[in-house]
Amino acid sequence: MTHYLKTLDTPAGPLFLAASERAVTALVWSREALAKVGIAAMAIERGAPEILEAAAAQLREFLTGGRREFDLPLDLAGTPFQKQVWEALRTIPYGETWSYGELAKRVGNPGAVRAVGTANGRNPVCILVPCHRVVRSTGGLGGYAGGTDKKAFLLGLESARAGRP
Repeated sequence: MTHYLKTLDTPAGPLFLAASERAVTALVWSREALAKVGIAAMAIERGAPEILEAAAAQLREFLTGGRREFDLPLDLAGTPFQKQVWEALRTIPYGETWSYGELAKRVGNPGAVRAVGTANGRNPVCILVPCHRVVRSTGGLGGYAGGTDKKAFLLGLESARAGRP
């Protein structure tokens, strides 16, 4: 499959957005992370299919406070369990956080906290599937594929706009 790439400059650093002709396939914080989500460098072309431009526009709106939810087709490669976790992530309300334990309960497997954390970390479309909204049960940030500085930025952005401390 051919993927098209667009780089977005954000206050937290560059985001790399990839899409097919029909759906977003990746949104990651580094070029190296594209390979980790299964997009080979040789399969990437510069271009601007309509979906890529729509995704970039929605991300800009999100980063400037004009959007809280995304309306984009996604084509995510993952196991059935990973897809179940990613779908549950999409239900976390803007400006709120869940613990990894809460997420495990929401997918019907409260004993699978580590597996949920692993699936969360393999999310190929950060922000669009808001894996940054999952934190440790102690309230600590936990991990984030883009780095905890980016996770803190996104949580702070949402918290400020949702009217939370």
